[in-house]
Amino acid sequence: MPKLLLIDGSSYLYRAFHAIRELSAPDGTPTNALYGFVNMLRKLRQTTPADYIACVFDAKGKTFRDDIYGDYKANRPPMPDELRVQIEPIHAAVRAFGVPILCVEGVEADDVIGTLAMMACEHGIETIMSTGDKDMAQLVNECVRIENSMTEEVLDIEGVFAKFNVRPDQIVDYLSLIGDTVDNVPGVPKVGPKTAAKWLAEYDSLDNIVANADKIGGVVGENLRNSLGWLPTAKALVTIKCDVDLSKELPGALPDLAPRASNWVELEALFRRYNFRTWLREAEEKLASGVVGEVDPAVVSDKPAGKLERHYEAIQTPEQLQAWIEKLKGAAVTAVDTETTSLDPLQARIVGMSFSVKGGEAAYLPLAHRGPDSPVQLPFDETLAALKSWLESEEHKKLGQNLKYDQHVFANHGITLRGISDDTLLMSYVLASHERHNMDDQAERELGETTIKYEDVCGKGAKQIGFDEVGLEAATAYAAEDADITLRLAGALHERLAQVPSLDKLYKTIELPVREVLFKMERNGILLDAQKLTKQSHEIGLRLLELEQEAYKLAGQPFNLGSPKQIGEIFFEQLKLPVIKKTPKGAPSTDEDVLQELAKDFPLPKVLLEHRSLSKLKSTYTDKLPLMVNQATGRVHTSFNQTVAVTGRLSSTDPNLQNIPVRTAEGRKIREAFVAPPGHKIVSADYSQIELRIMAHLSSDAALLKAFAEGEDIHRATAAEVFGVTPLEVTSEQRRYAKTINFGLIYGMSAFGLAQSLEIERSAAQNYIDRYFGRFPGVAAYMERTRAEARRVGFVETVFGRRLWLPEIKAANPMRRAGAERAAINAPMQGTAADLIKLAMLAVQGWIERDQLASKLVLQVHDELLLEVPDAELELVRTQLPRIMAEVAKLKVPLVADTGVGISWEEAH
Repeated sequence: MPKLLLIDGSSYLYRAFHAIRELSAPDGTPTNALYGFVNMLRKLRQTTPADYIACVFDAKGKTFRDDIYGDYKANRPPMPDELRVQIEPIHAAVRAFGVPILCVEGVEADDVIGTLAMMACEHGIETIMSTGDKDMAQLVNECVRIENSMTEEVLDIEGVFAKFNVRPDQIVDYLSLIGDTVDNVPGVPKVGPKTAAKWLAEYDSLDNIVANADKIGGVVGENLRNSLGWLPTAKALVTIKCDVDLSKELPGALPDLAPRASNWVELEALFRRYNFRTWLREAEEKLASGVVGEVDPAVVSDKPAGKLERHYEAIQTPEQLQAWIEKLKGAAVTAVDTETTSLDPLQARIVGMSFSVKGGEAAYLPLAHRGPDSPVQLPFDETLAALKSWLESEEHKKLGQNLKYDQHVFANHGITLRGISDDTLLMSYVLASHERHNMDDQAERELGETTIKYEDVCGKGAKQIGFDEVGLEAATAYAAEDADITLRLAGALHERLAQVPSLDKLYKTIELPVREVLFKMERNGILLDAQKLTKQSHEIGLRLLELEQEAYKLAGQPFNLGSPKQIGEIFFEQLKLPVIKKTPKGAPSTDEDVLQELAKDFPLPKVLLEHRSLSKLKSTYTDKLPLMVNQATGRVHTSFNQTVAVTGRLSSTDPNLQNIPVRTAEGRKIREAFVAPPGHKIVSADYSQIELRIMAHLSSDAALLKAFAEGEDIHRATAAEVFGVTPLEVTSEQRRYAKTINFGLIYGMSAFGLAQSLEIERSAAQNYIDRYFGRFPGVAAYMERTRAEARRVGFVETVFGRRLWLPEIKAANPMRRAGAERAAINAPMQGTAADLIKLAMLAVQGWIERDQLASKLVLQVHDELLLEVPDAELELVRTQLPRIMAEVAKLKVPLVADTGVGISWEEAH
C-alpha cells in the first residue's frame, strides 16, 4: 500500500525550541529550534519510508476558530523572538531536504493534515502523521496512525484506546468534555479524562450524554447541565476540519507531494551558515563526490528502514571475548559502562560491563550474576586480567556517562582506568546546567530515544533485586543499550558543543580534566577523629535536655519541641505571641523565619531555635559522620558532584561536607574532628573576597579596581565612599554596613532586604544603595547591562564562557522574573568563582604530580582548598600554594589566597 507521511511542523517547531535552549550561530543568531528540527527531519527521512510527504505549518493570522470564539488560544504567549528568527531557515531546510511545505491561511496545520489524511484514505493510501498533538488522535482509523518521532509512541486504533480509554471516533466528544487548556477551550468544570471516558463508555457519544444529562448526579452532573449551551461551541473548536480547499496549494492533488531530491548545494550553504559542523562535513563529502541532488532511498523504498538497527550480544565464550578485545583495540573510541553491586563508588563491585564501538552495536559481559538462573559466565579474575591492558591504556580512548563512578569501580578491582576522552554527563552539564543530565533524559532530548529504565529490569521498592540477579536477556538489553546510547550521545553532544567554542573550551580545559582531580580527592578521603565527634554528640545531647526543660518552663507545660501544631498552640493560643505569617492552609506559621523574628522579643522562640540547630547538628553530623568512616581507610570519602549546582559550583554528598555550619561554636567544633595523621598538617587555602574581585573585573568600576589594586580593605574602602569619610575615619559599624551592602548587592538584595539585614528604616537602606551606586557607577552600569543582555539572549556568562541559563527571565510572573534578574547579576560571579577554584584544583594537583610531592588534596568547599601535608613539605606548600592559586587566571584585579595551618580543619581555617 502506498504511504503518505505528514509532518506536523508547528508541533515540532516548538518542541525542538524548548528541548534545546542554548545553540547559536557564530554571529549570535539562535539555532536551537533549527538544529532540533533538522535532526528530527533527518531521522524521519532515514526511518520512515513514504511515497508522498509534506511538512505542514500554521499560517500567520487568525483562523475560523477565532471567529467562533474570541478567546481561542488567548492564553498563549506570542512566539518568542528567538524562535521567530528561526522560522525562515527551518522552512529553507525542509525544502532543501526535498520535503514540500504547506501553509494555508484561515485554518490550522491540523486542518490541513486532516484534509490530506482523509484524501489519502479515499485513494487507498496509508497515512502516518508525525506529531505529538493529542487532538490528532481523532483522525486515526484503519489507514491513519500517529507516530511521534520524539517519543517513538505509535497510536493506531488500539493505541488510542489504550492511551485515552476512548475510541478515535469519540476523541472529539472527549475533548469537548474535558476542554483544552493549551488552546484555551473550556470544558465541563470538574470533568477530567476519567469522567469523560466513563460517560462515553456508558452513553457512547456526546449527543447521548447531553440527552441524558438530567440522569447524571452530583456536582459534575450539575456542571454538565450548566454547560449544555457551551458544548456545541467547544465541539466546533476541537473538531479538526477535513475539507479544506487545497486546490490552490496542490493543483495536482497528492502527486504534488511526491518526495523531491535533497539539494546538497543548499544544505551545504545552510549548514555552513549556522555552523552545523558534522552535517557540513556530510554535505561537503556529497558535493565532492559529485552528488548535488539526491532522493533518500528510505523515502521511496517499499521496505521500512525502521529505527537504527541494534545488534547487542552477551559475551559468554573466550572466542567472543577475544573478538571484542580486538574490536576495542581497533576502535577510535569506545563507550564503556559497568553494572555493579552498589551505588557507593568505593564499595561497589563489578557485576558486568558493556561496550559499544559503533552506534547500534554493543555487547554485555556478565561476570558476577548469581542465583538459580545465573548465566554461563567467563572466569571473573582471568577476564578482568585479559581486559586490564586495554582498560589501562592511555592510547585506547574511552568515553562514558559519569565515568568517575566507573573509574572508582575499576580501582576497587586494582585497575587504573586511563584514556578517558569524554563524559556525556559533563558535556550535557556544560551545554545546559539547568537541564536533567541522566542518560535517560539525555537520550530523549538529544536522540529522541526512550531507554530501558533500571526499574524496568530490577523492579522498585522492597521488591527491587540487585543487578546480579537479573536474567541475562534483560541484563544484556539494558546494559548494552547504556553503552550504545552513551556512544551516540557523545556524537550529538560534540556537535552541539562545536556550535559554541567557549563552551567547548570550558568542557575540555576545565570540566573534563577536573573530573580526574575529583576522582583522586575522593580516593584520598580525609581522616576523621570519630571519638571526638562521639564526645561532641554526648555534649550536644546534654545541652538538648537542658533546652527542653527550659522550653517547658517558659511554656508552662511539657510539649513536643518538634511538633509545629503543639508549638503553634502554645505560641498563639496560650502565650498570645503575634502571628507573623500563615501557612498555605491558613494556620499561623512556626517556620524558621517566624522563629527568627519572634526570637528578637520573646525567649521561647529563641530556645526553640537553638534546640532545632543543635538537633540538626547532632543527627546530621556528630551522630552520622562516625558511621560513614570507611573501615579499610579510616577516612571519610565524600562524593563531589560536578553537575548539580547550575552555577558550576561543586557540591558533595555521602557525606555533605559543603554545608557544615560555621557560625556557631558547636558547628565549628565539628571541623575539629577532621584531622591530619601523625607527622602531617592540614593546610587551608581560601580565595579572599573572590566574588567582589570578580565584580570589580566584570564591571571595570574605577573605584573598585583602585581599591583592590592598592590592597585596601575593600569594606573599609566602600564605607569611606558611601559615608563620605576617609578610610581612617570609618567606624566599625560603618564597615559592617558596607560589608552587608557589598555582598548584598552581589546577590541582588533590595532596599527592603538591606533594611532587614541592617535593622534600619527602608528609606535609609535605599539612601545607602543610592550612595553606593553614585560612588561606584561602573557597578550600576554593569548590572543594568547584564540584565538587559540576559533578557535578550536568555543567559549570562562567566569570565571563562560558562553559560548560566535563566528560563524565568521573561516570565509573566513578576516575582519569578525578578528572581531571574537577581540571578543574572549573581550567577556570573558565582560561576566565575566556581571556574577559578576548579582551575586552582587543576594547577595544584598538577604541581603535586610534577614535583612528586606527598601532599594530597583532600577537600574543596566553596572558595577553599584543603590539603593534607607532611611536615617535611609544610614550608614549601605554605609559600607556593598561594602563588599557584593567584596565578591560575589574570583578572583586572589581583587574586589573593589566604592560607592557614593546623592539626585540624578548624585550626587551619
